[in-house]
Amino acid sequence: MPTATTRDGVEIYYKDWGSGLPVVFCHGWPLNADAWEDQMKLVADHGFRGIAHDRRGHGRSSQPWGGYDFDTFADDLDDLINSLDLRDITLVAHSMGGGELARYIGRYGTGRVSKAVLLSAIPPLMIKTEGNPEGVPAEVFEEIKNGILAERSQFWKDTSVGFFGANRSGNKVTQGNRDAFWFMAMQESIEAGVKCVDAFARTDFTEDLQKFDIPTLVVHGEDDQVVPIDATGRKTAELIPNATLKVYEGGSHGIAMVPGDKEKFNGDLLQFLKS
Repeated sequence: MPTATTRDGVEIYYKDWGSGLPVVFCHGWPLNADAWEDQMKLVADHGFRGIAHDRRGHGRSSQPWGGYDFDTFADDLDDLINSLDLRDITLVAHSMGGGELARYIGRYGTGRVSKAVLLSAIPPLMIKTEGNPEGVPAEVFEEIKNGILAERSQFWKDTSVGFFGANRSGNKVTQGNRDAFWFMAMQESIEAGVKCVDAFARTDFTEDLQKFDIPTLVVHGEDDQVVPIDATGRKTAELIPNATLKVYEGGSHGIAMVPGDKEKFNGDLLQFLKS
């Protein structure tokens, strides 16, 4: 399996499909690079080079006991980019991966990056505070950690419902969507699962977003039950200069995988890549 070694010795697995300008995909929690299979094939079929990695503690990458914070995730991404000597990159990130993308630009700038796509992403801040009243209450994140520690397999099966909006009338969520979510989640280490909750709940990416100086597409589901659009997507689009916000009516958190929304997102992504 192809891997890149980070500065602290962690092996990061990645997929590398096609040729042309690179499109680097950052997955959400608790998933891995497999979540991007449809989009990886899409870009490779249309003359781009698709690259997707498993974050440390997820999928086929190493499972160290530490480093589950966004500074380290950004450093890991930088190490992958440098090991492949990628330039003129479009970075595409879902959910927690949006924090990885934002912190990468905050730490390393856009010298190697030409465009960015934030899909159902967590920036600028997830947790509810006085300054972020639209955020998610702290007790919700504690319940998530308790669920993982109590019986993670069943927790992931239950979590897949809201992730894809399978509890909404008229949804197009398949059992395959939910099974794929569970399968990927079970490949994440329990330590990564718990530590990542603290990281994505409490990390503030406001200053990182203000450093964006590239065309940025922000896509968010109007009915995202995991990452509320009013706390994240709408604010992100205001913080990034000249960002474009696309809101999918009735869209869930798992836009890139659910039939209907997946095809719509693929079209928007391809149009943005070619613009």
